[in-house]
Amino acid sequence: MKIITYNVNGLRAAVNKGLPEWLAEENPDVLCLQETKLQPEQYPAEAFEALGYKAYLYSAQKKGYSGVAILTKVEPDHIEYGMGIEEYDNEGRFIRADFGDLSVVSVYHPSGTSGDERQAFKMVWLEAFQKYVTELRKSRPNLILCGDYNICHEPIDIHDPVRNATNSGFLPEEREWMTRFLSAGFIDSFRTLYPQKQEYTWWSYRFNSRAKNKGWRIDYCMVSEPVRSLLKEAVILNNAVHSDHCPMALEIG
Repeated sequence: MKIITYNVNGLRAAVNKGLPEWLAEENPDVLCLQETKLQPEQYPAEAFEALGYKAYLYSAQKKGYSGVAILTKVEPDHIEYGMGIEEYDNEGRFIRADFGDLSVVSVYHPSGTSGDERQAFKMVWLEAFQKYVTELRKSRPNLILCGDYNICHEPIDIHDPVRNATNSGFLPEEREWMTRFLSAGFIDSFRTLYPQKQEYTWWSYRFNSRAKNKGWRIDYCMVSEPVRSLLKEAVILNNAVHSDHCPMALEIG
């Protein structure tokens, strides 16, 4: 199974930048999207149905904001919308698809860059997310948690670890949370397969950052421990330019 995660920073904008044509070439079984920024009735269905994808959308109540989706060629057994926590579900941040004994999640962790209030919201979310997926793992042990985590874990994951040490996304408490998350039985698939590779998944639109490759690795395909033996490949697809993020592909078998 090939799974791709992609923060598209507005799905309709990405479609206009050639996303369907790119998707036809990559041909994943499952596509996890974040920041769809649309309501279900605004979804450009024709472009994706022509490629054989059925879409499951979980949008934010606020229009033009957040939102996650799972597009799949494989019929899921079950779709779970949200985590059952109102303040997070209102922002459309979590959707799960079950395929047999495997569960694939598209998750969009909050950003804390807009100020202290949202940073505090993010930190509380991180604890709630970990608690939720740890509980979920009891009934669905084979988890693939794809999405934009809005955190770089180690200095290798960010272009300037010294100057970014006080910026949201690379704060000590965020990095410490991710260390705890990984030590609790979750696996960073890319880093596991490529311990020394320095690649990024997001670049600021400012300062010509992408051309200079001054980026951050904040998009992950995390997997639970039982999925480790299924890992075949984890690739950052940094040639895709439909967003300020690039996608990441995971192959399991």
